[in-house]
Amino acid sequence: MTDSVEAVLFDLDDTLCAYERSADDILAIAFERVGVEPFFDAEEYIERLGEFSEAGSGDDIRDTRRAAFGTFAAESGHDETVGEAIADIYTDERDQTNVAFLDGAERALEALTETYRVGMVTNGDPWMQSQKLSGLGIEDRFEVIVHGGHDAPYKPDPEPFHIALEELGVETERAVHVGNSLASDVTGAHAAGLRSVWIADGELVDPEPEPHHVVDSLHDLVDEPWA
Repeated sequence: MTDSVEAVLFDLDDTLCAYERSADDILAIAFERVGVEPFFDAEEYIERLGEFSEAGSGDDIRDTRRAAFGTFAAESGHDETVGEAIADIYTDERDQTNVAFLDGAERALEALTETYRVGMVTNGDPWMQSQKLSGLGIEDRFEVIVHGGHDAPYKPDPEPFHIALEELGVETERAVHVGNSLASDVTGAHAAGLRSVWIADGELVDPEPEPHHVVDSLHDLVDEPWA
């Protein structure tokens, strides 16, 4: 235990949960139905999504996805309508409630909510993320949820972290953020002045930026590595 930490903020996707079907699996279905060879993958989709959503605009992820996929199509020499058709199939195939806890996530969340103020900072719109939380049965576990790309800019911008902590009434030096992404979670936490906990999940890399704490899975969070 430690008196210096009052709040723990969590990422959601690939930190607490993951889809039962991957984005690449659904993209493969969409490309096959439209009858074109794949011209982008899930990594590019996720990395570039922020180009097509204005923070605070209230954009629906379905509209943002159509804009993104249409642009990807045009960049690859296809008509934009090809990308939009792929986006529509993707939306039809993606069940946002079809998610599962990652190893140790449910146990860690239960343990930490007994000791700390708990919030969430996630890149994703409320329509999508609320269904995931409902599917997991944890929609009432968080005192505050900030949606990057909707309520504020996407992580790693520090603003969504600051909004969450202002709502909790907790200073940045008394908070930690837990996430799987070095680029958005660790970088964003450091930019906002929080301590970072990176879930390495077996990755054998020298992390950049260097997190304050590294855990292999969320099982390790029960022992509070920042204590």
